[in-house]
Amino acid sequence: MTSALILGMSGLDLTADERAFFREADPWGYIVFARNIADKAQLLRLTDRLREVSGRADVPILIDQEGGRVARLKEPVWRHPPPAAAFAGIYGRDVETAMEAAFLNSRLIAAELREVGINVSCSPCIDLLHEEGHGIIGDRALGSETNQIAELGRAVAEGLLDGAVLPVVKHIPGHGRARTDSHLELPEVATAHEELSRTDFVPFRSLSDMPMAMTAHVVYSALDPERCATLSSRVVHHVIRGEIGFDGLLMSDDVGMNALSGGFDERTHRALVAGCDVVLHCSGNMDEMQECLRGARKLDGEAARRAAAALDRIAPPSDFDAGKGAARLAHLMAGGTAIA
Repeated sequence: MTSALILGMSGLDLTADERAFFREADPWGYIVFARNIADKAQLLRLTDRLREVSGRADVPILIDQEGGRVARLKEPVWRHPPPAAAFAGIYGRDVETAMEAAFLNSRLIAAELREVGINVSCSPCIDLLHEEGHGIIGDRALGSETNQIAELGRAVAEGLLDGAVLPVVKHIPGHGRARTDSHLELPEVATAHEELSRTDFVPFRSLSDMPMAMTAHVVYSALDPERCATLSSRVVHHVIRGEIGFDGLLMSDDVGMNALSGGFDERTHRALVAGCDVVLHCSGNMDEMQECLRGARKLDGEAARRAAAALDRIAPPSDFDAGKGAARLAHLMAGGTAIA
């Protein structure tokens, strides 16, 4: 039976040990990084291997392909998508142009991902940009105003869905106020609940109909002073599921990040007990993945329902001319205007 895990792998192809382990663990999905990517033919072979090992043609294969500095598909093989901040800049002078450009960029990303067998993009990042926040968000943010982020975030998500790729909104319920990088240490945000609800939660509430979301490894002391959102049943059930109203598949951020402590079995178990549906582990380190499996459980109940509902959102892609789309996007990014 499928386990409530999303796992990485070590290199450009699966090792014999990875094949054996993945058959045993049967994780719900996989995630690829730059270390797993050389060119289109190699990446398609790798994703084909993952489908073969899983025995599921629709097994979720994830990637971080936001654009800007978070892009695993790199030049010169692939187009380099602009960062989210580029669309935020256009929005300030022309809302419709920004919306069209954000949609087109995501539709192009979806086409690029589907070509190599990837069906989930860990984007959009809909965290608010705050002056006091750490640069780990920075130009990944779609702005600092709630409605702008919600509108641009929906354009990004709809571009992916139009190309048969699932979006993952992140980092719920908001990472923008964190003053430290959760890859390195555990951030704590002391902002009052009412203020968080009025600001950071708004884009997530607006996009609560999305199929998937990724948690933030951030302590919100007004919500739960002892546990970060990923490990807090109070945040997951009362805020993410309740106040924000998100009922899609909730995945953790990478449990290998230094914001979390304890063994990987403990990290995995605590995230699932808190209410995450699936746990993400990225490094491809076999010892760590085996620990995660010991702390994991089978994907069943409401988590299985949400996982199935997410995959049901993958519809056949619309007709799309990538060449014309890229030319149109270049025109918009250079100062052109949206089609009336």
